[in-house]
Amino acid sequence: MTEGPSGASAASTDGSPRDVFATDSVSADLDRVSETQVAIVGAGPAGLMLAHRLSRAGIDSIAIDVRTRETISTTQRAGIIESDAARDLVELGVSDRILRDGYEHEGVDIRFAGASHRIDFRQHVGASVWLYPQTDVFIDLAAARDRDGGEVHYGVSDTRVLDIETSSPRVQFTDTDGARHEIRARYVVGSDGSRSLCRHLVPEEHRQQFFREYPFAWFGFLTQAPMSAPELVYTHSEHGFALISQRTETLQRMYFQCDPTENVEHWSDRRIWETMQQRVAGGDGFTLKEGPITEKSVLVFRSFVQQPMRWGSMVLAGDAAHTVPPTGARGLNLALHDVKILDGVLQRALGSTGEAALDEYEPAALNRVWRAQNFSYWMTQMLHTPTGASPFDVRRQEGELDNVVSTRAGRTYLAEQYTGWPSHG
Repeated sequence: MTEGPSGASAASTDGSPRDVFATDSVSADLDRVSETQVAIVGAGPAGLMLAHRLSRAGIDSIAIDVRTRETISTTQRAGIIESDAARDLVELGVSDRILRDGYEHEGVDIRFAGASHRIDFRQHVGASVWLYPQTDVFIDLAAARDRDGGEVHYGVSDTRVLDIETSSPRVQFTDTDGARHEIRARYVVGSDGSRSLCRHLVPEEHRQQFFREYPFAWFGFLTQAPMSAPELVYTHSEHGFALISQRTETLQRMYFQCDPTENVEHWSDRRIWETMQQRVAGGDGFTLKEGPITEKSVLVFRSFVQQPMRWGSMVLAGDAAHTVPPTGARGLNLALHDVKILDGVLQRALGSTGEAALDEYEPAALNRVWRAQNFSYWMTQMLHTPTGASPFDVRRQEGELDNVVSTRAGRTYLAEQYTGWPSHG
């Protein structure tokens, strides 16, 4: 698709080329106007996966993001991908790099009272997950959009989403060269993350927000060190939670529970390692392999859902509509599942069903969202040390953990929740 000033060639809502001329009421401050079927605000993994899926169905889209491509591809994020989502990356032609560079995990370790207990996913539910960073998912999707000629604008500013209560919504933005654009679409998808602009376009009197704040955060760091364990280790300790994750054979990602106001500058490498080693210590002699720390950050998290997920000609997807604590590794997987549903819904909406098809989206998406909220909350409260925890609180949590790892029902429940539910479920 090409575009230009007020005489630009663009795709019409039925996918065929259409010229946009000055007689189309192009504002004087616009340099370029394009028409497409779906405008996507937010070009992270969710937005790009939707654009890729729609393209395979012959549906044209334009995606934009306020972040630069480099920023998205270098911001460390979640790394656990459900097997269904991993399969989609390969079978939909995004990339098979996950099979070469990712790590298939068939279980996790739950560690408490100084001992580790492995939950075998394969044994209990016949499934697995893949350790594959979100940055790599984005890199693969961005490359696929380049390969397929998809239109994506990164690093935009002054974004405005207009007329979503009509059948002709518009998205305006300024590109990195200072040119002012307008996208005219039939539908708009807000996949613009937890600081979503689109979320706030639902009138305040009509939106309902559900959320829970947590009194703790994660101190996350990258370290140049060998793997300390072949799979993730979730640790409950009287000193606080810790998570041992992996990235590559020589680069690891780890976290420990901290106060949300913690300043990373107050933490030397030695203090970080002493804290981590204290939290994983036990009678089995398990210790972490240490190395230089290359990145530190504090991750504050909360549980959040906004309803409705659709208003007029706009729908919300991913973190724009819901966020979960990272404990259950659901965030990216939920976003990818949203757009899996949305792909079919938009195909029907742009076909014979019309706009009424959008009514199908929210019920289908929320079913999985609230399941994931429940699991993420359960994992979070079970593994983290409550503020001001008494000895009773700590021992009660150990009793809950013992119920999980020592009973077949407990192990099966965790395995089923962690690996995700079939998309048809």
